[in-house]
Amino acid sequence: MESQNKEVDALVQKITGLHAAISKLPSLSPGPDVNALFTDLVTACVPQSPVDVTKLGPEAQEMREGLIRLCSEAEGKLEAHYSDMLAAFENPLDHLGMFPYYSNYINLSKLEYELLARYVPGGIAPARVAFIGSGPLPFSSFVLAARHLPETMFDNYDLCGAANDRASKLFRADKDLGARMSFHTADVADLRGELVAYDVVFLAALVGMAAEEKAKVIAHLGAHMADGAALVVRSANGARGFLYPIVDPEDIGRGGFEVLAVCHPDDDVVNSVIIARKSSDAHADGLQNGRGQYARGTAPVVSPPCRFGEMVVDVTQKRDEFAKAEVAF
Repeated sequence: MESQNKEVDALVQKITGLHAAISKLPSLSPGPDVNALFTDLVTACVPQSPVDVTKLGPEAQEMREGLIRLCSEAEGKLEAHYSDMLAAFENPLDHLGMFPYYSNYINLSKLEYELLARYVPGGIAPARVAFIGSGPLPFSSFVLAARHLPETMFDNYDLCGAANDRASKLFRADKDLGARMSFHTADVADLRGELVAYDVVFLAALVGMAAEEKAKVIAHLGAHMADGAALVVRSANGARGFLYPIVDPEDIGRGGFEVLAVCHPDDDVVNSVIIARKSSDAHADGLQNGRGQYARGTAPVVSPPCRFGEMVVDVTQKRDEFAKAEVAF
């Protein structure tokens, strides 16, 4: 226990120092200093750690919340930068590997698809999917559409019109994928009747960065999604909670969903994945008692359906890849 406490204290001290350095940067746009600091941050947070970031003191919690917002801003600028680079090619989709984190999206989308196939009753063959928070580089929708859901229509939602404009340009040379991808500028809070049409809704990790914001979004989805539709929520676990918000499965249960599975990868897939299903019974229970079905933590914490074989890479190797990644300015 004492050694674990020392490990946690050392990690929090390191993350606090990185937060301070990142906060002093004049810009979070891609560049040598930005790339180096965020590479150090990811490298520190990805390995398995005994830290429970939800139990940190008030000062550390404030630092963590600020760091997640900085990560969100930097991620948006990085994706916009690479989206513009990719758009210059005749067929942008042929060059997605230029993005240094692309393999993470391949692995994450594969994991999400396999969890849906395993834990959603009756399997998964959605006619229409919504991705909330798709951004300027909609890698998840692309990977799912190209590799796992070849007949599915994808509606991608983002608050930023410029992000949607960038994203739509990436599909201009692919008639099949272009016909199955649409992009909408909207706040999820304004989506109501539209949500009934979706068999699966994916909620990006950075939509609702504070716990109460995330819970509000989930409750809104629970109020408007069709009964039986699946919800895929991206979360984080351990030290990865310094990079992304952690979603409490009880908040998903209270939002009107039956939580089917919670998966915390221990490889280079940074995000945890929670699979849930909208249930009229769960929604009624959540409204009446403040608790949805499985909100008491009985949903299984499961292992990834596969280990991705050769696609699983060592963190130190990934660090070298990120450090060497070419960024054009």
